[in-house]
Amino acid sequence: MTKALLIIDVQNAILSGKGTLERQPHIDAALEETVARLSMLQVKARTAGVPVVLVQHDGDKDHRLAVGTHGWAIRDEIAPRESDVVVHKKSCDSFFETDLAKRLAERSARHLIIGGCMSQFCVDTTVRRAVTLGYDVTLVADGHMTADSGSLPFPEIVAHHNETLDGFDAGRAKVSVCPAAEIAF
Repeated sequence: MTKALLIIDVQNAILSGKGTLERQPHIDAALEETVARLSMLQVKARTAGVPVVLVQHDGDKDHRLAVGTHGWAIRDEIAPRESDVVVHKKSCDSFFETDLAKRLAERSARHLIIGGCMSQFCVDTTVRRAVTLGYDVTLVADGHMTADSGSLPFPEIVAHHNETLDGFDAGRAKVSVCPAAEIAF
């Protein structure tokens, strides 16, 4: 089964201004660590000849991810290379009204290694949709990130999604959750 690394919405402004003045530095530091792990996975995937797919959210004019702005750009640490695929989306579901499924089929990918931002929105939605479309998924346990939400701090949101999605299935396809250091291509 051919694998592909799928990194969702790791853009310059993805978590900008999402925390309080007190919490934003913690969010930013955790995002830096997450991006470093995703970058390491990119290197491993490319070395193994595994396709790398980057999903980029195309925000509207006044959105923090407004198309063409610095905030919209994919972070330099994981910037696409010529051999990588970039898929543009406008919703939480990376498959909805995009060519993601087609691009994965062109590469015979049936097992997706998924990380990125934001855990409870785009990562969760894409993981669940991928499984219902028949892809096996490995969610990178320490490779997805979000900001605090109401009374929930981001570490609890990430942990909740790791616990909730581990073992999620549809037919024969299922999700497993694994730390970045344990992922092999």
